[in-house]
Amino acid sequence: MVDGVQVAFQRFYGDYKEAFHPSNEQDRAAFSIILCKTGNLGANASVCDGCGHVEFHNNSCRNRHCPSCQAVNTEVWIDNRNSEIVDAPYFHVVFTVPHKLNDLFCANQSAMYSLFHRSVSETLLKLSTDKKFLGAVPGIIQILHTWGQELNYHPHIHCIVTGAGLTKDLRFVKGAKGFFIPVWVLSKVFRGKFIHGLQKLFESGSLLFTGKLSHLKEAGEWSDFTKSLYLKEWVPFIKETLNNFGNAVKYLGRYSHRIAISNSRIISVTDEGVTFSAKDYRDNSTKTLTISGVEFIRRFLMHVLPKGFQKIRYTGFLNNRFKSKNLTIISRITGRLFQKRRLAGLKIAEIIALLWKVDIRSCPICHNGSLRQLGFMASRC
Repeated sequence: MVDGVQVAFQRFYGDYKEAFHPSNEQDRAAFSIILCKTGNLGANASVCDGCGHVEFHNNSCRNRHCPSCQAVNTEVWIDNRNSEIVDAPYFHVVFTVPHKLNDLFCANQSAMYSLFHRSVSETLLKLSTDKKFLGAVPGIIQILHTWGQELNYHPHIHCIVTGAGLTKDLRFVKGAKGFFIPVWVLSKVFRGKFIHGLQKLFESGSLLFTGKLSHLKEAGEWSDFTKSLYLKEWVPFIKETLNNFGNAVKYLGRYSHRIAISNSRIISVTDEGVTFSAKDYRDNSTKTLTISGVEFIRRFLMHVLPKGFQKIRYTGFLNNRFKSKNLTIISRITGRLFQKRRLAGLKIAEIIALLWKVDIRSCPICHNGSLRQLGFMASRC
């Protein structure tokens, strides 16, 4: 497979920088993609213990926005989550925000993404613990995505929610068949929590208002803006019910380390631009889109996350601080042992051999000897 994203960055990023001003994090992501596996980030040398052949492996950039560096991370993540699966139905819920908020999100990514995550978790926990619904604390995994199929800006959060949870008196209860919280209730509570949090950010002076947002600095304009948000429909939706709990994490694994666009969707990179495939969810068709190289880079870099921002978050009984304790309690209650992690303690070469049946430790020349690492070669940069 051709690394189409890398080719596009190598060809067009210089032109992009002349026209735009990327942030430090965007610039770092761009150069990581450009240099990934080229030898400019260093290499490892190995020698065959049979025939003496010396093999060089160029280093990956390991940037979380690089499409070539996510496969192993995804599989390790899935393996870790598989060791936390409980015997319950799982639900895939997606939260979106009105497009009217896009400019505010772009200008205040850390603050707005954090607010988004917080509003989602507070909504799910508030309603789940209500006795009218589940009456218990479920396990929740939240994954932030910011893109649509055409690389447009579309912040949304994918959630996997267990249809069961822990009560205060440490019972493990399951909800009724089907998703236990009506969508219209989710919508109302989520909208209220988000706008309330947004107002607090405004009052604390935590929001930046630049360019076409500058008018929102005025209290009156801001009040009109937030009132208009209440009039919008905030529609979370349940994409799929995962009645087989064993498939839940594999399902979410499709979203865990996904980036804005994968190499498999790049059809061609030419001097005229980048052509890629995009799914149209309105009729479930696939179309082909061609945009200029600079525009491709611009759209891609919109989705580079702020430094250190955690796009995957765990709440409810999967909260990192109490997860081990909670899962032990659930195991005792249900009498079900959790699956052991298959990949724990394995090196990358061992993971690749186990999952993809490719042994990169085997000598490509004699096929009998094993490659033994000689050492690290420094970057040529």
